[in-house]
Amino acid sequence: MKKTIKDFDLNGKRVIIRVDFNVPIKNGIISDDNRIKESLQTIKYALDNNAKIILLSHLGRVKKKEDLKINDLEPISKRLSELLNKKIIFIPHTRGKIVEDIINNMNNQDIVLLQNTRYEDLDSKKESSNDIELGKYWANLGDIFINDAFGTSHRAHASNVGIASNIPSGIGFLVEKELEILGNIINKPKRPFILILGGAKVSDKIGVIENLVNIADYILIAGGMAYTFLKSQGISIGNSLLDVDSIDFSKNILEKYSDKIILPIDSVVAESISDKTNYRTCFINEIKYDEIGVDIGPLTLKLFKHYLEKAQTVIWNGPVGIFEIDNFANGTKKLLQILKGINADVILGGGDTASAAINMGYKNSFKHISTGGGASLEMLEGKALLGVEIIDERNK
Repeated sequence: MKKTIKDFDLNGKRVIIRVDFNVPIKNGIISDDNRIKESLQTIKYALDNNAKIILLSHLGRVKKKEDLKINDLEPISKRLSELLNKKIIFIPHTRGKIVEDIINNMNNQDIVLLQNTRYEDLDSKKESSNDIELGKYWANLGDIFINDAFGTSHRAHASNVGIASNIPSGIGFLVEKELEILGNIINKPKRPFILILGGAKVSDKIGVIENLVNIADYILIAGGMAYTFLKSQGISIGNSLLDVDSIDFSKNILEKYSDKIILPIDSVVAESISDKTNYRTCFINEIKYDEIGVDIGPLTLKLFKHYLEKAQTVIWNGPVGIFEIDNFANGTKKLLQILKGINADVILGGGDTASAAINMGYKNSFKHISTGGGASLEMLEGKALLGVEIIDERNK
């Protein structure tokens, strides 16, 4: 059992909390602040216990200098200040004398947010490669480290594994909740247990399929990855997304588990991926050579509903269509309606699936919406999360 924030005396301590503020921002406007809101319980607990709070988060990817401006955390500091109704001391640096001076002069219940940890990736990917010296530097800024960024817990970065390697560490309420809910579902699912997999590439889900095909009662496959499975059966998919390297895997898994894996029987197809293109619905074997599969059709929804109405546990990871375009969002909308209406524990597996559910008004409709797409996938694969494994054990 890992230590949690509740296992520490925080009074007067400098508490570094690794949060996940990797939210969509365009022109300084945050379009979805769910991950910020999910961090509030842990931050408020530290506040209530008189800590000096140092927040670290990444935002996007930083590969070139132009990425620095678009991935600046200042808009997030303003939103966090609004949500907490409290001043946030934003430091537009990841290290240096200014950082050290401000932290050394913090009062209890002050909150400092450092600049995007991935600014350190501009020079030799120090954050993402878990640079030893960077991890030590950040660790020296605090007394206790709390990992509450589930979305990055499957990666070894300087801002999680690096810090936790050097000072006492625990997990926050968000990570604790994610581990408990997903762990219980995977280890002791109520049956029937149905897994819905979507998204683009089969290769991204191979580990999940191999691990859960013997645990789940059925796996419903949709989204872009479905067309690779269909292609492996000799069905013409036109210009639909194809993961060539996964054709053999798809064919073999279908042959071995034909009674468990359910594929679409109709599809919405379009001439191009655009909100102005022509589109139609057809049977899965009627896709023309120049058409692209962009969503599941009504017959597939009816088929999926047949299985889902009997389910006791459902995990959904990966969109079933290009839901960002209204004309291709019907499958996702209808599937959310179906899932809301059944009497089952429904878990949505982070990333685009979570974004679609929240933006379509289903934030509070299910047992859990995970904040981490990649981390939840690795848990579904049965893998250990590196950012959690490094955390101190409670019995030490």
